[in-house]
Amino acid sequence: MPNNGPNVILRTVGLSKRYGRLLALDDLNLEVPRGQVYGFLGPNGAGKTTTISLILGLIAATRGHVEMFGLDARAHLSETLRRTGAILEGPSFYPHLSGRDNLRIWGALSGGVEDKRISEVLDIVGLRERGRDKVRTYSQGMKQRLGLAAALLHDPELLVLDEPTNGLDPAGMREFRGLIKGLGQMGKTVFVSSHLLSEVEQMCDHVGIVKGGRLVAQESVTTLLRRGEALEMQVTDPDRAVQVLTGLDWVDSVKREDNRLVVEAPRERAAELSRALAEAQVYLAELRPREGSLEEFFLEVTGEGEPRG
Repeated sequence: MPNNGPNVILRTVGLSKRYGRLLALDDLNLEVPRGQVYGFLGPNGAGKTTTISLILGLIAATRGHVEMFGLDARAHLSETLRRTGAILEGPSFYPHLSGRDNLRIWGALSGGVEDKRISEVLDIVGLRERGRDKVRTYSQGMKQRLGLAAALLHDPELLVLDEPTNGLDPAGMREFRGLIKGLGQMGKTVFVSSHLLSEVEQMCDHVGIVKGGRLVAQESVTTLLRRGEALEMQVTDPDRAVQVLTGLDWVDSVKREDNRLVVEAPRERAAELSRALAEAQVYLAELRPREGSLEEFFLEVTGEGEPRG
């Protein structure tokens, strides 16, 4: 029996899916740490929706398999789904019923749930005061939060969310992002597919990036951002500083941006940079670290712009 170990709640092993001549996924190997928010990014057609469908057992893999909670997900589909909550393409509700009554129906479809638990999930998603109101009076953001409440009814260990902020205004996106981060802090594992780089950067602990059905990067967000780390400085003699810094073999590059220099070099060697400049009678007016962005890293590994879906 597969064993993910205590720190990995979801793993795909050599996961591949072919539709005729189209290879939608090619040897995908994801690892989602327990208790983390994992962002799944990729350009349009990269294979994100196919991956989620395979994780949830909606389609069968051509090759490879999915492991969840240390089990082969295909062989133990009922058990793995019982421990998983999901939102796919926006949940549907009865508009003439209240949010609370809709949750009762959702709960009944999967074995029933106590009213106490319904109150708890409404509280988690910030809808306790509106739970008795009809869903037709809800904003799009409230409907999305009600969908999250439905996914949480049976207290799942893993949440799988496909583009959960689609259609939300900036305020709604901010609220939903806060909810997802809060779930991670509560110990839930959240696997969230998104085309919004800024959202993933702000709410996720780990990220996996796919292109053409293949995984091109998988790291903690902090590690990915530090790959593009640089030091930004203002100096008394920029021309002389460029000459000095480019002569150091551990400096990767020096770029001029307006009146500043951006130096790709390890942060821990900042004191050595300062000393090398001072020896050349060039003095620092300002020195501070500058991290890369997830967008810059995405462009680097995919050659694409902002992912579109």
